[in-house]
Amino acid sequence: MNYFTNLFVVSGAKISAKLSAKFGKLLLLLIVFLLSCNITNALPSYARQTGMSCSACHFSFPELNSFGRQFKMNGYVLTGMTSIEAKDDSNKVTKLKLLSTLPLSAMVQSSFTHIAKDVPGTQNNSVTLPQQLSVFYAGQITPHIGTFIQMTYDGHSFGMDNVDIRYANQTRIGSTGLVYGLTLNNNPAVQDVWNTSPAWRFPSAGSDAAKTPAKSSIMENLGSQVAGLGAYTLWNNLIFAEVTLYRSAQQGAANPADSSSAMVVHGVAPYWRLALQHQWYNNYIAVGTFGIAPRLYQTGTSGPMSKFRDIAFDAQYEHTLPFGALSFHGSYTHETETRDFVTYSGRIVNKEYDFNTLKVDGNLYLKNGLGATLGYFYTQGSKDENVGSWSSRPDSNGFIAQLEYLPWYNTKFALQYVAYNKFDGTIMNYDSNGRNAADNNTLYLVVWLNF
Repeated sequence: MNYFTNLFVVSGAKISAKLSAKFGKLLLLLIVFLLSCNITNALPSYARQTGMSCSACHFSFPELNSFGRQFKMNGYVLTGMTSIEAKDDSNKVTKLKLLSTLPLSAMVQSSFTHIAKDVPGTQNNSVTLPQQLSVFYAGQITPHIGTFIQMTYDGHSFGMDNVDIRYANQTRIGSTGLVYGLTLNNNPAVQDVWNTSPAWRFPSAGSDAAKTPAKSSIMENLGSQVAGLGAYTLWNNLIFAEVTLYRSAQQGAANPADSSSAMVVHGVAPYWRLALQHQWYNNYIAVGTFGIAPRLYQTGTSGPMSKFRDIAFDAQYEHTLPFGALSFHGSYTHETETRDFVTYSGRIVNKEYDFNTLKVDGNLYLKNGLGATLGYFYTQGSKDENVGSWSSRPDSNGFIAQLEYLPWYNTKFALQYVAYNKFDGTIMNYDSNGRNAADNNTLYLVVWLNF
């Protein structure tokens, strides 16, 4: 992922004049059309349930605002629609409360991708329809249990990619409020309410056809590979804490895991989250830490393992304006991996690898639906033979710039440019076949509909 400084300069050097002219005309027509539209309200699953506009919870989906974070922490159960209710004989305890309609929604993404230099053996200027086609069961099940369940077809396969089923309740300790709950989920950090963790940080959509760096943190690669049960609490709307334990639950693989499996968790993988938040006037700030420590078998369910420890620190700031909102996000992750190797004599030895990731971005969202985001990413780490580049180093950095428009609250058009300064260890000839980091610069246009 790459961000904005060199981006239009580099793209101008890499995209031919003919393509630039075509894109320029297309962009001009798009802007003229967008500026002529007005925003109206739209009501996907949670909006239908609550009777509120999508903008009540989002600056620009999927980024949550303060109300959206509270809605999620409290179990997705706030409802304004008619429900079917039954109480016990004393008429004091609700035994049944069903929404009058199923909380179903759908999402479709279609996209266009142009890479600065053709990847040998592949076609450039690719179009995907769908890039993603998702169905959601998202809403209240009982007065204290709600769901976010996403099932997606990505053009190749169908699976349950994101699940967060929550129980939430409230109590008081003295005069101080306390929210507490349980989460059952299949993707570390999908239950998180801040847009700094891997599941929800910028960019929320990216090209599947683009070249991306070879290495990322283990937390970014466990989705749909595990299932976890966790407990969380929010004290005085100030301090949030969570602990979740994950176990292997791989989709499309043997169950229980066997010798054909990969990335099987040994024991359980603990995940933790601690955050401090505060809101005053038109400002909101949160700082925190999160991490995970899995031990994974390299193949099957026995033998050499890779032991990971990801420790991350993050911060988020928001400021609402009369004409829109500003937000800033940042996260830094330090990962250590102890990887086992089997010697010729059959003895297991290990080697330690370090990997660091920095992600920052700033966003401006206007009430007329226009938005702009500028982000920077940086990865750096030890030499790793699994990277597969000339240098065997996972060092990459660059900028991402995105312009977006929401003519309706459930519809997004986004134009994104990724510009690489370094890719898999070097600026020039990273693959020893003459390909440079800037050759992977990517122009990406996505249409994203929720209904």
